[in-house]
Amino acid sequence: MAELYATVEESARLLDVACHRDTVWPILSTYEDAFSHPAAVVAFRVATALRHAGELDCRFRTHPDVRDPYAVALSHGLTPKTDHPVGTLLADIHDRCFVESHGIDFGVVGGFKKIYGAFTPDDLQEASKLADIPSMPRSLAENVGFFARHGLDDRVGVLGIDYANRTVNVYFNEVPAESFAPDTILSTLREIGMATPSEQMLKLGEKAFGLYVTLGWDSPKIERICYAAATTDLTKLPVPVEPEIEKFVRSVPYGGDDRKFVYGVALTPRGEYYKLESHYKWKPNAVNFI
Repeated sequence: MAELYATVEESARLLDVACHRDTVWPILSTYEDAFSHPAAVVAFRVATALRHAGELDCRFRTHPDVRDPYAVALSHGLTPKTDHPVGTLLADIHDRCFVESHGIDFGVVGGFKKIYGAFTPDDLQEASKLADIPSMPRSLAENVGFFARHGLDDRVGVLGIDYANRTVNVYFNEVPAESFAPDTILSTLREIGMATPSEQMLKLGEKAFGLYVTLGWDSPKIERICYAAATTDLTKLPVPVEPEIEKFVRSVPYGGDDRKFVYGVALTPRGEYYKLESHYKWKPNAVNFI
């Protein structure tokens, strides 16, 4: 764990991001078993959006035996207890679905942020059924028709709960190939009120393997949609890499012989921004999400 902390600290320094031991070390020590597990997956991520400036995110997968990593976070003081429905959502998901593994997301500045629940590839969930979970944002139910029209309703592979921003990410697996065609992307974005995409976004979208949407409790609308492409060589992507991300690639270390990236573009009603996840430790067939 000391080695991983040193890696996080050095990576943040190279990116001119403040890294405080009092923020990072408690998270690493709380989930120490996850990092030492043979199937451990650890990744670093940066984004070009203003709200992400000055931050380096770290993501890791927990051991499947950790049934409720949110309860663990609460008991160790990593996040405050809340009466908001976001605080009961993970438990409610477990009551209705088999969750194969979890992921934890934290920032070296912002601390504990998110928990992801991943379903098995042969047991993808239906958005229409997940919408019946009492603590789920009602915006999921409001958009079930949209998911069905695009062949996504029965393809939910991961749910990401953002405790800091009180939102939920819904990740879709085995997305129909036509969803990534430029004309389809354009019509999809118009349908849900997102900004007109750039040509760069459309080129990256054609190479995407999956997409996710962000939903909240305060609005029935989809807040954000993200398309993500995976590669072991960024030069093979059909788009230039953003300057902030290029600096990130030069600065963040990785373990093993191969390097893996997940490059995503997120669309909001106000515009688009880019995110890059670089895997420090990864295993073949590991769940991809950004």
